Amino acid sequence: METLSLPDRILARSRPLEPVPPGAAPDIRPLPGIRAALFDIYGTLVISASGDISLAEKQDREEAARDAFNAAGIALENDSAPLAPRLHKAILAAQDERRRKGVEYPEVEIREVWDAVLNSLRDDGILSGAPVPPARRDALAVEYECRANPVWPMPGLRETLAELRERGLVPGIVSNAQFYTPLMMESFLGAPLADLGFDPDLCVYSFAEREGKPSFRLYEKLAARLRARGIAPGECLYTGNDQRNDIWPAHETGFRTALFAGDKRSLRLREDDPRCASVRPDRTLTTLDQLRTVLA
Repeated sequence: METLSLPDRILARSRPLEPVPPGAAPDIRPLPGIRAALFDIYGTLVISASGDISLAEKQDREEAARDAFNAAGIALENDSAPLAPRLHKAILAAQDERRRKGVEYPEVEIREVWDAVLNSLRDDGILSGAPVPPARRDALAVEYECRANPVWPMPGLRETLAELRERGLVPGIVSNAQFYTPLMMESFLGAPLADLGFDPDLCVYSFAEREGKPSFRLYEKLAARLRARGIAPGECLYTGNDQRNDIWPAHETGFRTALFAGDKRSLRLREDDPRCASVRPDRTLTTLDQLRTVLA
């Protein structure tokens, strides 16, 4: 197995992608009084081939799973044993367990899911030898995600974040994510998010909360932490690409909102969802750098 750090492994497996313009009309009028710039990640800060993080999708990922095992250096006794259905089943089982605990929008910790997959493979005699160490399991998770859901920085990502930071805006994140998501951002930006001004306390990730968007709790948690710093929800602009997962809960939390409509693959208007019927974003962006005008 290659001795790459996980951010280097992500970058090595990534290839340039271009956004597919959906033809939306931007609304980039300046929005005064904003002190914090908050973001979704998949489909907003990065281009996602699947439009979002790839967990529990129904597409055939067998080739991606098999290639990921090979790249992580995990040998199987049976090269023809299906792997992707086993992973999908483990994700659904973990989500069901969270639902039984009363979580409406359950999220999994993908490292625990991969542990369950590896244990089941061992129980079935498909995997033998010493237990897979955590570092190799993490490499397996990264190798699979890079194949199942290729990503690339949205045009203007570095420059936009740098300018907002120079203006003194407090950055934050609420995103469906896994442990490799901050590492992916590090690989694209050349430094950990904390070194770029993102206080870890203001980065709310679904895998850490075991709860996913559109749960209001994720947004309320960030709002409470911002209030503790003297920043009211109405002084925050949250940017995301999904009317239900991003704009609706952010609006209900009191944040100002910007719909990112820069890529057809990830734009989710949710026009048939009654929860979104009366919610409109304060602004609409078709490129990330338009934030500079909105927050001028």
